[in-house]
Amino acid sequence: MKLNQIADKAGARKRRMRVGRGIGSGMGKTGGRGVKGQGSRAGVAINGFEGGQMPLHRRLPKRGFRNSPFALKLNEINVGRVQAAIDAGKLDAGSPVDVTAMVKAGLMRRAKDGVKLIGQGEIKSKVQFSVYRASKSAIAAVEKAGGSVTVLAKPKEEPAEPRGKNKRMALEAAKGEGKAKGGKAKAAPAEGAKEGA
Repeated sequence: MKLNQIADKAGARKRRMRVGRGIGSGMGKTGGRGVKGQGSRAGVAINGFEGGQMPLHRRLPKRGFRNSPFALKLNEINVGRVQAAIDAGKLDAGSPVDVTAMVKAGLMRRAKDGVKLIGQGEIKSKVQFSVYRASKSAIAAVEKAGGSVTVLAKPKEEPAEPRGKNKRMALEAAKGEGKAKGGKAKAAPAEGAKEGA
């Protein structure tokens, strides 16, 4: 076999579409662009433009709240990756493993706001973790291997009163049912209501 005899399999190299080569090509005139002017130019993305009038996404009222600007940015690390680092000699299982030790071991580039430990993979070494958050499966896997997990994040406190209109209404309805079951008679309708009927 010679170099000039080497060829790809049939259909492996597809010929590119040659646009604007006459009506008979099937890709003449607009060349698949469909329009003239701005829409036919390369790199144009007209999103939500309505000829200058106020676009729909700005006319509609805004609702709700996004927590994304304030959300914590955590590094997610699987217990399997930690075990691989211990096996490679990058982490010392005898000393506590925290975000600083993981950065030094090369498990992550920077500390960010902390580490969340995830239970994917298998951990065999007895390790003492000190992390911001940890999943239930990760805690179970570490404790099964004889280690421990210290979670630095404060536990969420349940509000004394339910927050939100729907939750408050549900609580009031539950209290109302309790009173009705207690045997209290319902208040009689007012006299004015009888006359109106």
